[in-house]
Amino acid sequence: MALNKLSRRWLAGGLFTFSVLPVAAEQQALPEVDVTYGSKGFEFTTADDRFQMQIRGRLQLRYSNTNDSQPVTIQDYEQVYGDEFGINRARLKIGGHAYQPWLKYYLEYELQQGYLLDYRVMIEKYDALKFKAGQWKFEYSRERSISSGGQQMLDRSIINRVFTIDRQQGAAIYGRLNAGSPLDVNYWLGIGTGTGRGSNQNDDRNALYYGRLQWNVFGEEMGFKASDLKLRDKPLGSIAVAGSTNRSAYTRFSSSGGGQLPFFDGGEDSQYDIEQYLIETAFMYKGFSWQSEYHEKTVTDRLNNNEETDLDGYYVQAGYFFNQMFDWWPAPLEAAFRYASFDESSATESDTSHSEQSLALNWFFNGHNNKVTTDITRFDIEQVGELSSPDRWQFRVQWDVSF
Repeated sequence: MALNKLSRRWLAGGLFTFSVLPVAAEQQALPEVDVTYGSKGFEFTTADDRFQMQIRGRLQLRYSNTNDSQPVTIQDYEQVYGDEFGINRARLKIGGHAYQPWLKYYLEYELQQGYLLDYRVMIEKYDALKFKAGQWKFEYSRERSISSGGQQMLDRSIINRVFTIDRQQGAAIYGRLNAGSPLDVNYWLGIGTGTGRGSNQNDDRNALYYGRLQWNVFGEEMGFKASDLKLRDKPLGSIAVAGSTNRSAYTRFSSSGGGQLPFFDGGEDSQYDIEQYLIETAFMYKGFSWQSEYHEKTVTDRLNNNEETDLDGYYVQAGYFFNQMFDWWPAPLEAAFRYASFDESSATESDTSHSEQSLALNWFFNGHNNKVTTDITRFDIEQVGELSSPDRWQFRVQWDVSF
């Protein structure tokens, strides 16, 4: 017998013992691994393509001449703030596939805040029927589904805070039908806990349900992306509708989890019943890009006489690489504009209207993987019966880099 290891142990009686471990007749050779670097960071792929891992980091450095948050209440407008500078986001992303190219996984961790954002497993063997489970941003609205690193504007609009269903734990089926035809569509149908990021329990037996149907108008899939970096010679566009229903202790969601809209107290289990829907458009062609959303949402307080609060809002957003029109305009520079507004109305609070006007400039060093963005924004708020109508200006600069 060939000897591989010789071990000696001191026993309580002061004697030595020896153990002999046989060498395996054959050892399985490790597969060859190719290492490359691409748009998703470092990629490690086995020669047979059964396994792949992508590792990528991202930093978002931001300066703001006032508080970086969007104002929500009149008190936010009246407060005086100083300059802010720091790391707005620091992310580690790991994805790939295991055993089969269609059995995929993805993890995303927020390093600065110290919590896990996404973790999901996807079965994507057939285009028409795919499945995923875990925690991710449910595909409800385009603005929220576009990565914060792939946005056209420096931040999402003021309506995102009000209407997004954000990250949830759950499962969904999705797919694409009639690819390349006039009836090219994407769909998503899913169920979640309805209690936000980091919560794996539903507070009652009323889960969150959502659905989205997207018509790819020109027969090409319109992914969740912003800015026409490819300067497309053929138009790309979509029209989508989505809806969601949920009953929980929360009236809004964000990356921090469940929370409350203004005028709502901290909720109890199953207190707030939420019904909402949206209509959405998107378009890209020869350096021009467009997207818009219209939302309606009703919050019913089941513990207080079924009082209802109605919210509706919209935004329109457009961007253009003006070097397509003027030779003197730098090719990497994009200008973009957005207008957003939403109203809230209830029986117990004054009707309130919020609006935002924002102008942004993007300088792309390497697409969305390395860009500098600056914006200037004016926020307004109006309440019925109030004499004042305060506004606030905000100026910011941001460098977003992935590696």
